[in-house]
Amino acid sequence: MNPAIAKLQHITQKHERLIIGLMSGTSLDGLDIALCQISGAGHASKIKLLHFITMPFESDFRNRIRTIFAKRTIDQQVFSGLHAQIGQVHAQLVLKALDEWGIAPENIDCIASHGQTVYHAPISLTHDETYPNSTLQIGDGDHIAVKTGIITLSDFRQKHIAAGGEGAPLAAYGDYLLFGHPTETRILLNIGGISNFTYIPSKDLNQQTYATDLGPGNTLMNQYMHMHYGKEMDENAETASLGKINQLLLNQLMEEPFLNLDFPKTTGPELFNIKYFEEILAKTELSSLSPEDIMATLNAFTAQSITQAIQRAIQSIKNFKIYVSGGGLHNPLLMKQLKEAFPHALLSFEHLGINPDAKEACLFAILSNETLVGSPANVTQIHNAPAVCMGKISLPY
Repeated sequence: MNPAIAKLQHITQKHERLIIGLMSGTSLDGLDIALCQISGAGHASKIKLLHFITMPFESDFRNRIRTIFAKRTIDQQVFSGLHAQIGQVHAQLVLKALDEWGIAPENIDCIASHGQTVYHAPISLTHDETYPNSTLQIGDGDHIAVKTGIITLSDFRQKHIAAGGEGAPLAAYGDYLLFGHPTETRILLNIGGISNFTYIPSKDLNQQTYATDLGPGNTLMNQYMHMHYGKEMDENAETASLGKINQLLLNQLMEEPFLNLDFPKTTGPELFNIKYFEEILAKTELSSLSPEDIMATLNAFTAQSITQAIQRAIQSIKNFKIYVSGGGLHNPLLMKQLKEAFPHALLSFEHLGINPDAKEACLFAILSNETLVGSPANVTQIHNAPAVCMGKISLPY
């Protein structure tokens, strides 16, 4: 037997596993690395976050990704090279993190790598039935496995699409297994580049869990800041806080048809990008607005689209809480607006026992654990989501 196969078999028989979850989102700020201790499977899953770090990307590497990110026309050589390079860079960052934590790679059971999304193209977004639903995350799992010496699971979204889904969002699977509550309905809100939530009804409501994208999270604000200020983000909402919301522009943004589609739905920077925003800006003849007013309005657009979506989800439900994770949690202006909309319900994801910045990386560790020791039967009660175990397995030798 291949010794890596024998090791894989041994891992599946352990009482608990040490799994590293990796997440690099559409903000391209860096690689989230979460070392998780996981036992059990399905609803019996238990997760403990042992270590977490975000390793920032070098600006040259980030800019290379931008040349192909969410673009329909790209340089194929750059694309092919980045598929390998992202895998190598992620592996280097994992080894660096392990060295800082004083942990030998051979003590890690596996890596769960989300990869870097470069294009998301469900038919509901492209409106082109020539091709099936598709999504693409690069950063080859074999490169990670060989360079780290650790068995790697990657490319999770393809199984979801192959089984009839749209490839996103995948958060429902881990959220459903870990965070259900008998009497409290929970909205697990993640504000990354795109905002999304998982709706987990209390057990007495007799409803199904679902996950859905909502609209822009940080992506429009980040893209505008990068284009006009050369900055990756509006840190602490300093620019947006200096401006005033332009109601005409906000109203026009809120007319986006995607916002009114039924749940669940999925989107990405392929729709919500700077070109999209500039077209709306020109349409409203507001191109002379100050950057501060534009950022204040984009901030309000994110807040209002999230608020509208949550209000649709909860309707007449009284006992609900909203637990927030993702980069948007660090935007004080955005959080102030959401707190005004839900004064008694909005909480940090930390209240559920996990660092909110680590949540997405932890969820992919859970997905890999399900592939190793779980079963599709564990996730049959998620609305409009195929019951599958996800992730391709790459052996290091």
